[in-house]
Amino acid sequence: MKFPSPLTSATLIKRYKRFLFDAELDNGETITGSCPNTGSMLGLTDPGSRVWMSEHDSPTRKYRHALELVEVGGVTVGINTGLPNKIVEESIHDGAIGPLAGYSGLKREQKYGKNSRIDILLTDETRPPAYVEVKNVHFIREPDLAEFPDSPTKRGAKHLDELGDMVEGGNRAVMVYLVQRSDCERLKICRDLDSNYGKAFDRAIARGVEALAVRCHITPQEIRFDRLIPIDEPGL
Repeated sequence: MKFPSPLTSATLIKRYKRFLFDAELDNGETITGSCPNTGSMLGLTDPGSRVWMSEHDSPTRKYRHALELVEVGGVTVGINTGLPNKIVEESIHDGAIGPLAGYSGLKREQKYGKNSRIDILLTDETRPPAYVEVKNVHFIREPDLAEFPDSPTKRGAKHLDELGDMVEGGNRAVMVYLVQRSDCERLKICRDLDSNYGKAFDRAIARGVEALAVRCHITPQEIRFDRLIPIDEPGL
């Protein structure tokens, strides 16, 4: 996925109220922008960090700038949680994600489960539909190891249970963890921050839900598929 226009670099002053951030542009101007990530963003909000922002001229937007990338320890990290579905969709179309290749149809945001919408529904005349849920990952505490989630997520656990229901209904269900950073060689479930999500993950795998972790290559020009990385969890 290429950014539609060049990103603007700046220095992060602070991120606050989940939706907002202040930054200093390279010309010394201070701006307030929107943060398209409502999660904790652990380890990604240190004042003084180099950031990249998209700019929007729409009169309906309150803030012109939106946070897209943060540099941490020399690694560029994607923080926009609105992009993973698009990145995974493009990767599927390109045939880059082998386990999800070969389907003739792809639909987005289809209703399923209990008042939920699946991120991507893959269809084909020769096999059952594949329900694909996508989660954004950017949390790291140990070298080479990505972790999800970075804070408790009841909604995430609910999605895992609903994917299990799809499998028991004769469909295929796949959880894709999109790692928006390039310094991770593996992924694991962060059970100490959300034990309930860990239990939901175990239930889902036992019911036949598949799990994939996709690492991204990230620059201020684009975010694209790099490769699949292993998930360090029992049963995988």
